[in-house]
Amino acid sequence: MSSLMYASRYYRAVSASRSLREQEADIFRRATGGLRASRDSNPLDQVRALADNRRVWNMVRALVRDPQNQLDDALKGALVSITLAVQREMDSSSPDFDFLIAVNENIAAGLSPD
Repeated sequence: MSSLMYASRYYRAVSASRSLREQEADIFRRATGGLRASRDSNPLDQVRALADNRRVWNMVRALVRDPQNQLDDALKGALVSITLAVQREMDSSSPDFDFLIAVNENIAAGLSPD
């Protein structure tokens, strides 16, 4: 059996034992790691990290706007506001990586069990 198959099985087993919120927090942590690693790097690495972060936030916005989303309207509104601020920052000519990292870290902390 290939190492890729072992890795895939291991990932499924580990993911099954973690809550959805923990998995969501991990997604934000990974995007944050990419932003942090590329902050002082070359422009290509920064573009890649911003693209990964953009995908995360596009998904957040889509999920919040989903008519079947059962979150409280005030929370949905706050999340949409955050997504717009993050999008605006990522679209700027020189994005503030520290701001983006801080937002991601705060969201990940809010999703974490502790």
